[in-house]
Amino acid sequence: MNQPFGFSASDDDGRDDDRHSNSGGSGGSGGSNGPGGPGGPGGFGFGGAGGFDPSQFGDLGKMISQFGQMLGNMGSAMSGPGSSGPVNYQLARTVALQALGRTPVVTDASRTAAEESVRLAELWLDDTTVFPTGVHRTETWTPQQWVEQSLPAWEKICTPVAEQMNSATMGAMPEEARQMAGPLLGMLDQMGGMGFGMQLGQGLGKLAPAILFSSEVGLPFGDDGVAALCPAAIDAFADELELPRQEVVVFLAAREAAHLRLFAGAPWLRARFLATVDEYARGIRVDTSALDDLASGLDPSILQDPAKLQEMFAGGAGAIGPKVTNVNEAALGRLETLLALVEGWVDAVVTEAVGDRLPSADKLREMWLRRRATGGAAEQAFSSLVGLELRPRLAREAAELWRRVGEAVGTERRDGLWHHPDLLPVGDDLENPAAVIDRLLDESTEDSSGVDEIEQFLREAGGGGASDDQDGPGDKA
Repeated sequence: MNQPFGFSASDDDGRDDDRHSNSGGSGGSGGSNGPGGPGGPGGFGFGGAGGFDPSQFGDLGKMISQFGQMLGNMGSAMSGPGSSGPVNYQLARTVALQALGRTPVVTDASRTAAEESVRLAELWLDDTTVFPTGVHRTETWTPQQWVEQSLPAWEKICTPVAEQMNSATMGAMPEEARQMAGPLLGMLDQMGGMGFGMQLGQGLGKLAPAILFSSEVGLPFGDDGVAALCPAAIDAFADELELPRQEVVVFLAAREAAHLRLFAGAPWLRARFLATVDEYARGIRVDTSALDDLASGLDPSILQDPAKLQEMFAGGAGAIGPKVTNVNEAALGRLETLLALVEGWVDAVVTEAVGDRLPSADKLREMWLRRRATGGAAEQAFSSLVGLELRPRLAREAAELWRRVGEAVGTERRDGLWHHPDLLPVGDDLENPAAVIDRLLDESTEDSSGVDEIEQFLREAGGGGASDDQDGPGDKA
């Protein structure tokens, strides 16, 4: 059995398993001086006899031993697929699912309502965007299914941030400290992966019950072409609003379907989003003064208190790890702008699609904007899991920009801005939609004047312009 953080494998007689199941005994059942314990031969696997012996460090050795036994009890979450790397995604999955508890039942009526609502929303969206449908299948998800389905996307989002955190932390550590740590550095890497995994799992566990549809966070988390609604959260949401459930379902289905249309119509969008997250991650800088405080003031007894240990890893008061800043404000601004443009475009096309068709459309939209302003699912997710925030002000202004652009130049030219990332509005444009409209109108004028100039040149050169076609062959000679 492979133990985490470099702990030794099970002895042939099974004593290692006994130690993990009974941490309070002595000798071979968890004591630091027993023949199979951390201080004896075969302990920790850091060089064997004559190598690194953590028991020589008193309380530190006991702390590491106790920590190792705790990790061993976590079982497959610590050694299965996804447990290595900068984030322990297997641990994240385990923590999230444990936090969610029992799986709610999805009824046939809920499935039928979701399918019919998506189908109806698609018909209405045909009138408000040139992008064709991106939905090939409709599903209904429990919170547990959302966690399972979203983890691959969270892995792409969180991994570059965690990698840079680890790299910056190790790079900021004085050379003398790295030499003294020696083989413990590998253990610290895995501890970091555990910390990120636990934080991600806790965040997903809190987020999942509130998710209304798969793309609410800003990215479609299902497979390509899959529209997913979450009936349990939608039921609670409709009850809170005191509005007809069917209208609420159609409104949310329209937002889900609009996201899928946009990401299918702009296939570069998902990769651009992830590349901007990676660019943002490269700006992470680490202040290691907190590590010095940790080394001098950590109480080994904290390992006996699961609540304090969880707080230490999850980022609470006295949390383990360095102070983090980011010097790449430009990348952060581009990421916030991109998220706002997606949210704003969806809001604009959905508002137009449902405005005259749903009696509660105005109330639903105002509710949605209020949900965003008070910290909805998207804000909570990016703030707690990635350290980013989708500012509601930007999303509201982006929606106004797309609405005004559509009114000024039409739906086709508005949606044409998504054909390439360089065509999209930038951050300054969110506060000045008129500038985007002026550019689009100027481009139309320039195209027309350019054609006129070419035709004039051909006429003057006798190269077959429109006026030359009216002359006979003899005149040209």
